[in-house]
Amino acid sequence: MSFIKLPLILKFLRMRNLVLIVTVFLSLFSCKKKSENQEAVAGSMTNLPNYGNVDLSKVFTPAESRVEDKASLVRYIDQYYKKVWERGDLSGGILVAKGDDILYESYRGFAREGNQKPIDRNTPLHVASVSKTLTAMAMMKLIEAGKVNLSDPLTKFFPGFPYPQVTVKTLLDQRSGLPKYEYFITKIQPVPAELSKAFLTNQDILNMLIKYKPDLARDTDTGFMYCNTNFAMLALVIEKITKTPFPQAMKEMIFEPLKMKNTYIFQEKDIPTASQSFYYGGSKLYPLDRLDLIYGDKNVYTTPRDLYNFSKAMFSKDFLKPELMEQVFTPYSNEKFGMNNYGFGFRMKIFDNGEKLTYHNGWWHGTNSVFAHLLKSKVTIIAIGNKYSGKVYTALALSGLFEDFPPQKDKLHSIMSDEKDTLKGHGEVYGE
Repeated sequence: MSFIKLPLILKFLRMRNLVLIVTVFLSLFSCKKKSENQEAVAGSMTNLPNYGNVDLSKVFTPAESRVEDKASLVRYIDQYYKKVWERGDLSGGILVAKGDDILYESYRGFAREGNQKPIDRNTPLHVASVSKTLTAMAMMKLIEAGKVNLSDPLTKFFPGFPYPQVTVKTLLDQRSGLPKYEYFITKIQPVPAELSKAFLTNQDILNMLIKYKPDLARDTDTGFMYCNTNFAMLALVIEKITKTPFPQAMKEMIFEPLKMKNTYIFQEKDIPTASQSFYYGGSKLYPLDRLDLIYGDKNVYTTPRDLYNFSKAMFSKDFLKPELMEQVFTPYSNEKFGMNNYGFGFRMKIFDNGEKLTYHNGWWHGTNSVFAHLLKSKVTIIAIGNKYSGKVYTALALSGLFEDFPPQKDKLHSIMSDEKDTLKGHGEVYGE
């Protein structure tokens, strides 16, 4: 009898295994959906204005993600990477994407001293002044929500602020004329008590501006002057309006809604684990100093993948109202004729042919970074290095592969043909 029942038993066992497999699959699928739903809920729980209305999966049309002769293009970018990044022994990550398609991505080096923590696509790195772009977009969202106006003077938020002509707009477009905090604090006599602290805060900088009233570096709104103080003050305005610490406000307004899972604002608690930066040509650690906890102008730690999400969101028609988005990429400093200009948290190069390259670079200690957001081609170029080298900035020249930017095409040709490229003598600031 047992021999007769054996096929039935085997059939029963097969059916049971099939049911088990289906059950496990459905369970995993359910967990994934639950996790995604929890993520969406977490992003929508904030009461702060935020970019949660942007659907990153619906930003581009298929045509906007296509590129002609993709294989040749990717091969060329790979040749660039081998020539500049591998031969130059750079450390960090690079990503080039068109629309939804990541064309090229690569990582090398280490995030921590002693060859600890190999850098990969999930390793947050400091992007230095590229942080200004994210600070600016947080402010623009508050403007869109009617919480603040571009014309609001800082005296509205900070009683006793000694520069009545300085407005939110003149901070965003780098025309405030405020003195650079890196320098003015060292000239105050007698030495302020704040300078005995291991780390200064944004509030310390504001307090010293109010108490000591250092002279403006230039009259407000008379011309462009790149200044970290502007964006340190913007961070404080964001805190004042949202009644939320800046690191948390950025998390709720930008990082979580745009699924920037490996992005945060650097704070003292992060020192033991955060990626570090190193001097040129070796593994010597670049030490932190008293300015390293000031945020808004710097201190976004992120990955190329996360920054790509931010760039994708900025291409969305839902990111900001069109009239506000147009203001972001308007050149505001036109007193002198030249190629270089500045919008709201974005540098730009306006070439003789009328084409516009929009980007921001970063430099702080051993960090160098590039974030290019190409408006016509829907291309994003991101390069982040944590071992000081001006060669990181050559990534901006890759923009010449996608749009009609003659100087960038020439620079890329120079880089790839072994002609000397010193990154000097071009009349522009590469590091910030």
